[in-house]
Amino acid sequence: MTGAGKRHTAYRRGHFAEYFAAVALMLKGFRIVERRYRTRLGEIDLIARRGDLVLIVEVKARRTLEQAMGAVTWTAMKRIESAADLWLARQPDYANLSLRYDLVAIVPWRWPVHVPALFTV
Repeated sequence: MTGAGKRHTAYRRGHFAEYFAAVALMLKGFRIVERRYRTRLGEIDLIARRGDLVLIVEVKARRTLEQAMGAVTWTAMKRIESAADLWLARQPDYANLSLRYDLVAIVPWRWPVHVPALFTV
């Protein structure tokens, strides 16, 4: 497979993983308010909300849960945090919101694994 073909496959796999993660969160009672929220500082895969709780969700499709958790590096956490700060600043009720940084791991042949509070700031 060529480089472009591999990128296209990875792109499609990423979209599917985010869709699958969004469905799992909606079944837990969350409303998806943003998908692939992009800023000049970083990108957030999913932003979900239930009441005053806002989840900043990183979605990782890996062979194991451990690999998915290990794939979120310190640099990625900083980029996600910066993008979340921009999103939060644009919310009219930002003072009332609680923010949490979660991971949803998409592992083969399993329901998405939701890891609450993967990291804190």
